[in-house]
Amino acid sequence: MASSRAEVDLQRRLELVHMTVFCQSFSPCGKYLAAGNNYGQIAVFSLSAALSSAAEEEDQKSVITFTAHDGPVYSLVSTDRQLISAGNGDVKAWNWSEITKKGCKEAWSRKPPFRANLELPEINCLLLNQKDNTLLTAGGDAVVHVMDMETGAFTQAFQGHMDYIHCLALRDQYNECLSGSEDGTVRLWDLRTGQEAQVIDVYRHQECARPQYGKWIGCLATESEWMVCGGGPALTLWHLRSVTPTTVFPLQDCQQQVMFYQDLILSAGNNPMINHGQISSGVKAQIPCTAPSVYSLAINEQSQENMVFQLETHISSR
Repeated sequence: MASSRAEVDLQRRLELVHMTVFCQSFSPCGKYLAAGNNYGQIAVFSLSAALSSAAEEEDQKSVITFTAHDGPVYSLVSTDRQLISAGNGDVKAWNWSEITKKGCKEAWSRKPPFRANLELPEINCLLLNQKDNTLLTAGGDAVVHVMDMETGAFTQAFQGHMDYIHCLALRDQYNECLSGSEDGTVRLWDLRTGQEAQVIDVYRHQECARPQYGKWIGCLATESEWMVCGGGPALTLWHLRSVTPTTVFPLQDCQQQVMFYQDLILSAGNNPMINHGQISSGVKAQIPCTAPSVYSLAINEQSQENMVFQLETHISSR
Protein backbone atom coordinates (compact mmCIF):
# COMPACT_ATOMS: atom_id res chain seq x y z
CA MET A 1 0.00 0.00 0.00
CA ALA A 2 2.78 2.42 0.97
CA SER A 3 4.72 1.43 -2.15
CA SER A 4 1.69 2.11 -4.37
CA ARG A 5 1.18 5.55 -2.78
CA ALA A 6 4.86 6.38 -3.27
CA GLU A 7 4.62 5.44 -6.96
CA VAL A 8 1.58 7.70 -7.41
CA ASP A 9 3.39 10.57 -5.68
CA LEU A 10 6.44 10.07 -7.90
CA GLN A 11 4.31 10.01 -11.04
CA ARG A 12 2.60 13.23 -9.96
CA ARG A 13 5.92 14.94 -9.34
CA LEU A 14 7.16 13.87 -12.78
CA GLU A 15 3.98 15.25 -14.37
CA LEU A 16 4.51 18.61 -12.69
CA VAL A 17 8.13 18.74 -13.86
CA HIS A 18 7.03 18.20 -17.47
CA MET A 19 3.81 20.25 -17.28
CA THR A 20 3.35 23.19 -19.62
CA VAL A 21 0.46 25.62 -19.23
CA PHE A 22 -0.49 27.01 -22.64
CA CYS A 23 -3.50 29.19 -21.85
CA GLN A 24 -5.67 30.84 -19.22
CA SER A 25 -8.95 32.70 -18.78
CA PHE A 26 -10.62 34.56 -15.92
CA SER A 27 -14.21 33.85 -14.91
CA PRO A 28 -16.85 36.51 -15.71
CA CYS A 29 -16.94 37.53 -12.03
CA GLY A 30 -13.14 37.77 -11.93
CA LYS A 31 -12.89 35.54 -8.86
CA TYR A 32 -11.53 32.45 -10.62
CA LEU A 33 -8.71 31.64 -13.01
CA ALA A 34 -8.83 28.67 -15.39
CA ALA A 35 -5.58 27.31 -16.86
CA GLY A 36 -5.13 24.63 -19.54
CA ASN A 37 -2.10 22.34 -19.76
CA ASN A 38 -0.36 19.89 -22.07
CA TYR A 39 -2.07 16.91 -20.41
CA GLY A 40 -5.52 18.04 -21.58
CA GLN A 41 -6.50 19.26 -18.11
CA ILE A 42 -8.12 22.49 -16.99
CA ALA A 43 -7.34 23.61 -13.44
CA VAL A 44 -9.47 26.29 -11.80
CA PHE A 45 -8.08 28.47 -9.00
CA SER A 46 -9.82 30.73 -6.50
CA LEU A 47 -8.10 34.11 -6.75
CA SER A 48 -9.67 35.43 -3.55
CA ALA A 49 -8.24 32.47 -1.61
CA ALA A 50 -4.85 32.48 -3.32
CA LEU A 51 -4.36 36.26 -2.99
CA SER A 52 -5.57 36.54 0.60
CA SER A 53 -3.04 37.92 3.08
CA ALA A 54 -3.72 34.82 5.16
CA ALA A 55 -3.32 32.40 2.22
CA GLU A 56 -1.57 29.13 2.89
CA GLU A 57 -0.07 26.63 0.44
CA GLU A 58 -3.38 24.75 0.19
CA ASP A 59 -5.20 27.95 -0.87
CA GLN A 60 -2.91 28.29 -3.88
CA LYS A 61 -3.87 24.90 -5.30
CA SER A 62 -6.71 24.40 -7.73
CA VAL A 63 -10.23 24.09 -6.39
CA ILE A 64 -11.03 21.68 -9.24
CA THR A 65 -9.04 20.00 -12.02
CA PHE A 66 -10.69 18.05 -14.82
CA THR A 67 -9.72 16.46 -18.14
CA ALA A 68 -11.18 18.53 -20.98
CA HIS A 69 -9.43 17.17 -24.11
CA ASP A 70 -7.57 14.03 -25.16
CA GLY A 71 -4.53 16.13 -26.06
CA PRO A 72 -3.26 19.51 -24.84
CA VAL A 73 -5.55 22.43 -24.09
CA TYR A 74 -4.19 25.14 -26.39
CA SER A 75 -6.62 28.01 -25.85
CA LEU A 76 -9.25 29.26 -23.40
CA VAL A 77 -11.75 32.13 -23.53
CA SER A 78 -14.74 33.05 -21.36
CA THR A 79 -18.18 34.38 -22.19
CA ASP A 80 -20.51 35.77 -19.54
CA ARG A 81 -21.70 32.20 -18.89
CA GLN A 82 -19.21 29.69 -20.23
CA LEU A 83 -15.56 28.73 -20.36
CA ILE A 84 -14.59 27.66 -23.90
CA SER A 85 -11.57 25.44 -24.55
CA ALA A 86 -9.75 24.23 -27.67
CA GLY A 87 -7.63 21.14 -28.26
CA ASN A 88 -6.78 18.89 -31.19
CA GLY A 89 -9.62 19.40 -33.65
CA ASP A 90 -12.40 20.30 -31.21
CA VAL A 91 -13.85 23.20 -29.26
CA LYS A 92 -15.76 22.58 -26.02
CA ALA A 93 -17.74 24.65 -23.53
CA TRP A 94 -18.18 24.35 -19.78
CA ASN A 95 -20.68 26.30 -17.68
CA TRP A 96 -19.01 28.58 -15.14
CA SER A 97 -21.99 28.12 -12.79
CA GLU A 98 -21.16 24.40 -12.60
CA ILE A 99 -17.38 24.84 -12.50
CA THR A 100 -17.57 27.09 -9.44
CA LYS A 101 -19.61 24.37 -7.73
CA LYS A 102 -16.83 21.89 -8.62
CA GLY A 103 -18.73 20.37 -11.53
CA CYS A 104 -17.21 19.76 -14.95
CA LYS A 105 -19.97 18.55 -17.26
CA GLU A 106 -19.39 19.41 -20.92
CA ALA A 107 -22.03 21.90 -22.18
CA TRP A 108 -21.32 21.44 -25.90
CA SER A 109 -18.63 20.37 -28.36
CA ARG A 110 -17.97 21.47 -31.95
CA LYS A 111 -15.49 20.52 -34.68
CA PRO A 112 -14.62 23.06 -37.39
CA PRO A 113 -15.02 21.74 -40.96
CA PHE A 114 -11.44 20.69 -41.63
CA ARG A 115 -10.32 19.32 -44.98
CA ALA A 116 -10.90 15.57 -45.18
CA ASN A 117 -7.27 14.73 -45.96
CA LEU A 118 -5.98 16.35 -42.77
CA GLU A 119 -5.32 14.75 -39.42
CA LEU A 120 -7.13 16.67 -36.70
CA PRO A 121 -5.08 19.88 -36.40
CA GLU A 122 -4.38 21.84 -33.27
CA ILE A 123 -6.76 24.70 -32.54
CA ASN A 124 -4.57 27.10 -30.63
CA CYS A 125 -6.42 30.38 -31.23
CA LEU A 126 -9.87 31.27 -29.86
CA LEU A 127 -11.22 34.80 -30.20
CA LEU A 128 -14.67 36.10 -29.25
CA ASN A 129 -16.28 38.77 -31.42
CA GLN A 130 -18.97 40.22 -29.17
CA LYS A 131 -20.32 42.51 -31.90
CA ASP A 132 -21.91 39.66 -33.80
CA ASN A 133 -21.71 36.91 -31.15
CA THR A 134 -19.25 34.73 -33.05
CA LEU A 135 -16.22 32.68 -32.08
CA LEU A 136 -13.14 32.71 -34.32
CA THR A 137 -10.84 29.68 -34.27
CA ALA A 138 -7.54 29.02 -36.04
CA GLY A 139 -4.56 26.70 -35.93
CA GLY A 140 -2.95 23.86 -37.79
CA ASP A 141 -5.12 23.87 -40.92
CA ALA A 142 -4.10 27.48 -41.77
CA VAL A 143 -7.76 28.60 -41.91
CA VAL A 144 -9.68 31.03 -39.69
CA HIS A 145 -13.09 29.50 -38.94
CA VAL A 146 -16.05 31.58 -37.73
CA MET A 147 -18.72 29.95 -35.54
CA ASP A 148 -22.12 31.45 -34.71
CA MET A 149 -22.38 31.20 -30.91
CA GLU A 150 -26.17 31.10 -31.05
CA THR A 151 -26.55 28.17 -33.43
CA GLY A 152 -23.15 26.48 -33.18
CA ALA A 153 -22.85 26.55 -36.99
CA PHE A 154 -19.62 27.46 -38.77
CA THR A 155 -20.57 30.26 -41.12
CA GLN A 156 -17.30 31.48 -42.67
CA ALA A 157 -13.77 30.26 -43.41
CA PHE A 158 -10.97 32.75 -44.14
CA GLN A 159 -8.45 31.03 -46.42
CA GLY A 160 -5.15 32.45 -47.62
CA HIS A 161 -2.41 31.48 -45.21
CA MET A 162 0.05 28.86 -46.44
CA ASP A 163 0.96 27.47 -43.01
CA TYR A 164 -0.09 27.12 -39.38
CA ILE A 165 -1.85 30.11 -37.77
CA HIS A 166 -0.45 31.06 -34.36
CA CYS A 167 -2.47 34.11 -33.33
CA LEU A 168 -5.60 36.20 -33.90
CA ALA A 169 -6.65 39.75 -33.01
CA LEU A 170 -9.71 41.93 -33.63
CA ARG A 171 -9.74 45.43 -35.09
CA ASP A 172 -13.24 46.29 -33.94
CA GLN A 173 -13.71 49.73 -35.43
CA TYR A 174 -12.94 48.39 -38.90
CA ASN A 175 -14.80 45.08 -38.52
CA GLU A 176 -11.53 43.29 -39.25
CA CYS A 177 -9.73 40.26 -37.91
CA LEU A 178 -5.94 39.89 -38.07
CA SER A 179 -4.15 36.54 -38.20
CA GLY A 180 -0.45 35.76 -37.81
CA SER A 181 1.07 32.63 -39.30
CA GLU A 182 4.08 30.39 -39.65
CA ASP A 183 4.21 31.60 -43.27
CA GLY A 184 5.56 34.97 -42.05
CA THR A 185 2.48 37.04 -42.92
CA VAL A 186 -0.15 38.97 -41.04
CA ARG A 187 -3.43 38.97 -42.93
CA LEU A 188 -6.36 41.33 -42.41
CA TRP A 189 -9.83 39.92 -43.04
CA ASP A 190 -13.09 41.81 -43.58
CA LEU A 191 -15.49 40.19 -41.11
CA ARG A 192 -18.55 41.30 -43.10
CA THR A 193 -17.54 39.77 -46.44
CA GLY A 194 -14.97 37.17 -45.37
CA GLN A 195 -12.56 38.57 -47.93
CA GLU A 196 -8.87 39.16 -47.41
CA ALA A 197 -8.36 42.93 -47.06
CA GLN A 198 -4.57 43.11 -46.82
CA VAL A 199 -1.41 41.00 -46.51
CA ILE A 200 1.66 42.20 -44.62
CA ASP A 201 4.83 40.22 -45.33
CA VAL A 202 6.46 41.05 -42.01
CA TYR A 203 9.60 38.98 -42.58
CA ARG A 204 10.40 40.84 -45.81
CA HIS A 205 10.93 44.15 -43.99
CA GLN A 206 14.62 44.59 -43.25
CA GLU A 207 13.95 46.59 -40.07
CA CYS A 208 12.46 43.62 -38.23
CA ALA A 209 13.62 40.55 -40.22
CA ARG A 210 15.71 38.00 -38.31
CA PRO A 211 16.37 35.08 -40.70
CA GLN A 212 18.27 33.20 -38.01
CA TYR A 213 15.01 32.79 -36.05
CA GLY A 214 12.71 32.15 -39.01
CA LYS A 215 9.78 34.11 -40.42
CA TRP A 216 6.93 32.83 -38.21
CA ILE A 217 4.54 35.26 -36.51
CA GLY A 218 3.86 34.04 -32.97
CA CYS A 219 1.94 36.94 -31.46
CA LEU A 220 0.05 40.08 -32.44
CA ALA A 221 -2.22 42.71 -30.95
CA THR A 222 -4.03 45.77 -32.32
CA GLU A 223 -5.21 49.15 -31.08
CA SER A 224 -6.85 51.61 -33.46
CA GLU A 225 -4.32 52.33 -36.25
CA TRP A 226 -1.56 50.30 -34.61
CA MET A 227 -0.44 46.68 -34.65
CA VAL A 228 2.38 45.04 -32.72
CA CYS A 229 3.64 41.61 -33.76
CA GLY A 230 6.64 39.35 -33.34
CA GLY A 231 7.98 35.82 -33.37
CA GLY A 232 10.88 35.02 -35.67
CA PRO A 233 10.94 38.69 -36.73
CA ALA A 234 11.67 41.17 -33.94
CA LEU A 235 8.75 42.51 -31.92
CA THR A 236 7.70 45.53 -33.96
CA LEU A 237 5.08 48.27 -33.77
CA TRP A 238 3.36 48.96 -37.11
CA HIS A 239 1.20 51.80 -38.36
CA LEU A 240 -1.48 49.89 -40.23
CA ARG A 241 -2.81 52.58 -42.52
CA SER A 242 0.64 53.21 -44.01
CA VAL A 243 1.84 49.61 -43.44
CA THR A 244 5.01 51.01 -41.88
CA PRO A 245 7.12 49.51 -39.07
CA THR A 246 7.69 52.44 -36.69
CA THR A 247 9.35 50.93 -33.59
CA VAL A 248 11.49 47.80 -33.41
CA PHE A 249 11.88 46.68 -29.81
CA PRO A 250 15.45 45.58 -28.95
CA LEU A 251 14.51 42.16 -27.56
CA GLN A 252 16.79 39.33 -28.56
CA ASP A 253 14.48 36.43 -27.71
CA CYS A 254 11.45 35.39 -29.76
CA GLN A 255 8.20 36.82 -28.36
CA GLN A 256 5.17 34.53 -28.00
CA GLN A 257 2.64 36.86 -26.32
CA VAL A 258 1.92 40.57 -26.67
CA MET A 259 -0.84 42.98 -25.62
CA PHE A 260 -1.64 46.68 -25.45
CA TYR A 261 -2.44 47.83 -21.90
CA GLN A 262 -3.05 51.51 -21.17
CA ASP A 263 0.07 53.27 -22.52
CA LEU A 264 2.19 50.10 -22.43
CA ILE A 265 2.95 47.21 -24.75
CA LEU A 266 3.44 44.04 -22.68
CA SER A 267 5.22 41.03 -24.16
CA ALA A 268 6.85 37.75 -23.18
CA GLY A 269 8.41 34.74 -24.85
CA ASN A 270 11.45 32.51 -24.78
CA ASN A 271 13.10 34.07 -21.76
CA PRO A 272 12.19 34.63 -18.08
CA MET A 273 11.09 38.25 -18.52
CA ILE A 274 7.89 40.26 -18.89
CA ASN A 275 8.75 43.21 -21.12
CA HIS A 276 7.15 46.64 -20.69
CA GLY A 277 7.43 48.71 -23.86
CA GLN A 278 6.13 52.10 -24.93
CA ILE A 279 4.99 53.23 -28.36
CA SER A 280 7.45 56.08 -28.56
CA SER A 281 10.45 54.93 -26.54
CA GLY A 282 10.98 51.18 -26.92
CA VAL A 283 11.50 48.92 -23.89
CA LYS A 284 10.80 50.71 -20.61
CA ALA A 285 11.37 47.83 -18.16
CA GLN A 286 11.90 44.08 -17.93
CA ILE A 287 10.34 42.23 -14.99
CA PRO A 288 11.95 38.85 -14.12
CA CYS A 289 9.76 35.77 -13.68
CA THR A 290 10.65 32.26 -12.53
CA ALA A 291 9.78 30.27 -15.66
CA PRO A 292 12.18 29.98 -18.62
CA SER A 293 9.41 30.56 -21.19
CA VAL A 294 6.01 32.31 -21.11
CA TYR A 295 3.05 31.15 -23.23
CA SER A 296 0.18 33.33 -21.99
CA LEU A 297 -0.39 36.81 -20.53
CA ALA A 298 -3.68 38.09 -19.10
CA ILE A 299 -4.96 40.94 -16.95
CA ASN A 300 -7.99 40.42 -14.73
CA GLU A 301 -10.16 43.50 -15.17
CA GLN A 302 -13.39 41.80 -14.09
CA SER A 303 -12.81 42.24 -10.34
CA GLN A 304 -11.15 45.21 -8.66
CA GLU A 305 -10.29 43.24 -5.52
CA ASN A 306 -8.73 40.44 -7.55
CA MET A 307 -7.13 42.59 -10.26
CA VAL A 308 -3.92 40.79 -11.18
CA PHE A 309 -1.51 40.46 -14.07
CA GLN A 310 -1.19 36.75 -14.79
CA LEU A 311 1.36 34.81 -16.82
CA GLU A 312 1.26 31.10 -17.58
CA THR A 313 4.09 28.61 -17.98
CA HIS A 314 4.12 25.90 -15.32
CA ILE A 315 1.51 25.49 -12.62
CA SER A 316 0.78 23.27 -9.63
CA SER A 317 -2.64 21.66 -9.28
CA ARG A 318 -4.27 18.83 -7.36
